[in-house]
Amino acid sequence: MIGADRRMPLRCEALLHGQRVLVTGHTGFTGGWLVSWLKLIGCRIAGLSLAPLTMPNLFTAGNIADGIDSTIGDIRDLSTVVSVIGRHEPAVIFHLAAQPLVSQSFADPLGTFSTNAIGTANVLEAARQAPSVKAVVCITTDKVYRDQDWPWGYREIDSLGGKDPYSASKACAELIAASYRATLARRANGVLIANARGGNIIGGGDWSMDRIVPDFVRAVLSGASLSLRNPEAVRPWQHVVALVHGYLTLANRLLEGDVSAADNWNFGPLDDDAKPVRALVEQLAGVWKRPDIAYAKGHFPETRFLHLDSTKARTRLGWRPPLTFDGTVRLTAEWYREFTTDPVSAERLTVQQIQQYRESIDVSVRS
Repeated sequence: MIGADRRMPLRCEALLHGQRVLVTGHTGFTGGWLVSWLKLIGCRIAGLSLAPLTMPNLFTAGNIADGIDSTIGDIRDLSTVVSVIGRHEPAVIFHLAAQPLVSQSFADPLGTFSTNAIGTANVLEAARQAPSVKAVVCITTDKVYRDQDWPWGYREIDSLGGKDPYSASKACAELIAASYRATLARRANGVLIANARGGNIIGGGDWSMDRIVPDFVRAVLSGASLSLRNPEAVRPWQHVVALVHGYLTLANRLLEGDVSAADNWNFGPLDDDAKPVRALVEQLAGVWKRPDIAYAKGHFPETRFLHLDSTKARTRLGWRPPLTFDGTVRLTAEWYREFTTDPVSAERLTVQQIQQYRESIDVSVRS
């Protein structure tokens, strides 16, 4: 396991340094990157999640379980959640555990609603009863908004919605969190609860089905065709490490006791970095290798234009990720390209890219 970074923490890390932290969904793609960053700043980490769904996966390849208290369990079981929180006594909970795929939500809508909505209620109910818990950051998605097909970004004040079961279930999770934040938490330990809505996450270590970058990687490695359902659909592509930066920034603000931070927050790229699917594929091909491309009709409805207005996070939290679209794609391609030649390099690659990102943040945001 790669050890903690002994340098001065960034401002977004200052109050998290050395804290007890619980990450639900730590076996997943984003959870793996979050745990890797938390290790660097000396956090005492527990994880609660189902076993990884794919092989390979970042949890195994990146040695995510090393040095943490890892529990394989289901957030739909309240007793499991209560037990993990009671044993670890975290000050902060990052709630990422979810059924994360639109395609799977059509195959199993009830399971999706149960995990994403009731699972979130279980985490928040256990959190509000735990004296140690001061802050909860609930990770949702850019898809929580009612699909308006607007040419501008959605703001936090726009209506929630969701035609597909995944989007609807995450919107439900946000309403549950809002209820706990407004009333239930105040009747218990006063924990501060925030929702973080991220853009379309890409980066090394994701092998999920029906996601464009893992599909691209599989096509390159196997020689099969890459199937594109909606090449002109515009999405807010963002590297996973930029979103982790946002989640840490928000958690640190909650630990400061800033009640105004217990709110809904968009974390998305700048307007110019929202690009069509076709542009992402062309960029990946340019920095790695071009697979054969086949165009297929989608099996479920998808919005044509999806973008987040993150002005609130940039101005009020000071979250200004230094990565552009080009840099995001380059880091993603470099991670997969090196991993395919050296499969034991996943932990090193992940930590190395986190360190590069941390070093690229303007020195003015350091403590």
